[in-house]
Amino acid sequence: MGKITRRDFINGTLMVAGSAMLPREASSQAAMAALDPSYYPPALTGLRGSHPGSDAHAHSRAWTQKSDWGSTTDLKEEYDLVVVGGGFSGLAAAYYYQQKHGKDKKVLVLDNHDDFGGHAKRNELTVGSEMLIGYGGSHSITDARRISKLIADLFDDIGVDIDGLEKSYDQTFYRRHGLCAMTYFDKETFGEDKIVKHPYCNHPNYVEGLPMGTISIEEAAQQAPLSEEGKKQLLRVLKGTGEGRGSYFEYLQNTLGVTDPKIMTMARNSALDWASSGTDTMSMGGARGAGAMGFPLKPVYDEENPYIYHYPEGNAGVVRALVKKLIPAVAEGSNAEELILSRFDYSQLDKPTNPIRIRLNSTVVNVEHLGDPANAGEVSVRFINDNQAYEVKGKGAVMACYNMMIPHIVPNLPEDQDAALRSHVKSPLQYTNVGVTNWRAIKEIGMGFAMCPGKMHQAATLELQSNLGGYESTKTPDDPCIVQMVHCPYGTVGAPAKEQYREARQKMMTLQFADYEEEIRGHLTDMLPKNLFEFDRDVKSITVNRWAHGYASSGPAVGRRPFGRITIANSDSVGSADAQAAIAQGYRAVNELG
Repeated sequence: MGKITRRDFINGTLMVAGSAMLPREASSQAAMAALDPSYYPPALTGLRGSHPGSDAHAHSRAWTQKSDWGSTTDLKEEYDLVVVGGGFSGLAAAYYYQQKHGKDKKVLVLDNHDDFGGHAKRNELTVGSEMLIGYGGSHSITDARRISKLIADLFDDIGVDIDGLEKSYDQTFYRRHGLCAMTYFDKETFGEDKIVKHPYCNHPNYVEGLPMGTISIEEAAQQAPLSEEGKKQLLRVLKGTGEGRGSYFEYLQNTLGVTDPKIMTMARNSALDWASSGTDTMSMGGARGAGAMGFPLKPVYDEENPYIYHYPEGNAGVVRALVKKLIPAVAEGSNAEELILSRFDYSQLDKPTNPIRIRLNSTVVNVEHLGDPANAGEVSVRFINDNQAYEVKGKGAVMACYNMMIPHIVPNLPEDQDAALRSHVKSPLQYTNVGVTNWRAIKEIGMGFAMCPGKMHQAATLELQSNLGGYESTKTPDDPCIVQMVHCPYGTVGAPAKEQYREARQKMMTLQFADYEEEIRGHLTDMLPKNLFEFDRDVKSITVNRWAHGYASSGPAVGRRPFGRITIANSDSVGSADAQAAIAQGYRAVNELG
């Protein structure tokens, strides 16, 4: 099997000529110098999200309790606030701190990744002479017509226009091109490669304007590559009332009499990222809410709040507008729309003259009060950058990182708070963006969205429509576009969700880029017409956004309790993967500091 040879991948990361993408200068004396002006993570392909190396120091701290990081350099930097985590919540905390205490207050934001935004990641994929923009995680502003005044005021201040986002989405695109939701059955799992124009679940209905298949449930059951008995069982599922006792799998097996393992595979993979796990761990209510197979199709996600409020880069568009507000020199543009085609100057993020500084590639390993937490006026923050330990001080700290890490890096927490934070869990998640030269093959099969229950990537969709700020999504089948593929890793069927997350996370993170490329090659080659699609000819770029800790499930509320001059933010605190929740938690944490 051939490999993509147009790009030079080292451990899944595209390397460019010279040292432009090296995180910082090599000497420890210059380690805190500004990033090189050509440093630009959005253009990196290969393994992104939880990219190679981003979690190495955190894992050493959590898994082996490493505490000896060698000599620590005291940078003699003192801040009014140090924020641990540069995602939505951490950036919002920096914003609200200045709003409350004054624009002259000094804030340092530290993040272990090579880019800001947390799960809100921008992907730029080059296809020929065109730059395509995609999202690598946090996608859309949900409930956009019902946002709180807190969020609305922030959006107004940073230039996020909800009405503009609504107008930018082309809801007629899919019907105009004869595209619909469908299912791709692969030969290895189901005995033959086959397309059936029915999704068998509600998962694709968040794509506004996308027809939910073109055939009846009777036809869908008959066309599925199952035995005659399997087709009868599938029809019972599709015509079921969705009423039953016990778990969702018990409903399928005991109430509807499903014995065909292929149907159970379809069912298990029918919720994906609407949920935190495969449907084998779900109650009936959970499966219904996640739109699992067997519940009546709903062609519209939410009539009052359509799922259309997103930038081409998803919620990274909001993050970029927030960073621009915090550090005006980072880019040209006065609002989120004007920033879409703007290349950010990352060398501006950590300048000493900035009241707010964002320091990337910096893993925090210790946050400790200088004195008794009850009356201490300062905290010490130690972090690792380029394998060197550094220390800064702050009058307070907001922990806007993965909440389960906090007990490992904040010593002397009260026992109940320590236990509560350790009880948090997150499900792994992956968004893969594939840049292709055209989508003629996709048009031929009528694919707007394909459920793929037998494959690693259980869903594949044509890029969502977003035409804003001079950027236009794909218009005709002859245009280049992004095919986004979704992978929700699961563990052993029937195991508790927490165990499945751990098992699936470990497997996901051991794979190399070549493994993903091989999987994507086989998936697209077998699904698309061979006379119209050739992988080596048509695929020009691949970005695999792996999130080892994706969707949050919160522990007891005591976990987010303030601890002296240390407060706790992040959407983990409320068990939500929502951007608005993350922002609100940043606001709460700042106010708890006083």
